[in-house]
Amino acid sequence: MALLGVNIDHVATVRQARRTDEPDPVWAAVEAELGGADGITFHLREDRRHISDRDARLLKETVAVKLNMEMASDDAIVAIAVGLRPDQCTLVPERREELTTEGGLDVVRYQTRVGTAVARLREAGIVVSAFIEPIAEQVQASADIGFQAVELWTGAYAHAKTTAEREEALTLLRDAIVEGRRLGLEVHAGHGLTYRNIAPVAALPGFSEFNIGHSIVSRAVFVGIREAVREMKELLVRHAPSPPP
Repeated sequence: MALLGVNIDHVATVRQARRTDEPDPVWAAVEAELGGADGITFHLREDRRHISDRDARLLKETVAVKLNMEMASDDAIVAIAVGLRPDQCTLVPERREELTTEGGLDVVRYQTRVGTAVARLREAGIVVSAFIEPIAEQVQASADIGFQAVELWTGAYAHAKTTAEREEALTLLRDAIVEGRRLGLEVHAGHGLTYRNIAPVAALPGFSEFNIGHSIVSRAVFVGIREAVREMKELLVRHAPSPPP
């Protein structure tokens, strides 16, 4: 069964809406772990719109499961990551005007800059993943410049309006999983996954990790983070692909 990484950025977003000290994303990480999270994901943005340097430091000191830092390939952020040394860094595109990360990192176009960041992070002993769209050329380029994993953007599937669009998106994901595993990469998934749409994606063979944030934090408003995480993990177990005979 694939692991569940819980993204706690949206807890920090609520805190920053009032510029106060609650809810604390560090507390949220503890609650997510107690609910069964296999990893904690956070995004330290250049503009610090939600997660702060303080949060990142305390998460490193307190998280007992896998700690995954989403980040741009900006030199200053890379330097912070090298000093912090999370278990994994996932390089993502970052635009100031976006509400959240939309689309994948164009590794093909930015190979030189991204490759420099990958090298610095790997030298620090950090596993490095690329958040990319499920396109063969992007998967190949990620392997070529030294990524050890790719996280496939599931937004096209999550935002699909018709059955045909969903099936097309699932086919692209399925093909990208095969390509990634052929190249020796771990293959993760994330973006727009919810309790209502996770089943077909969880059933695809080859994913080793799902990173889910907004839907879990939204559910937590009503049932608490521990229960929200437990419910998502139960869905991953229920819909996990059957092992080969």
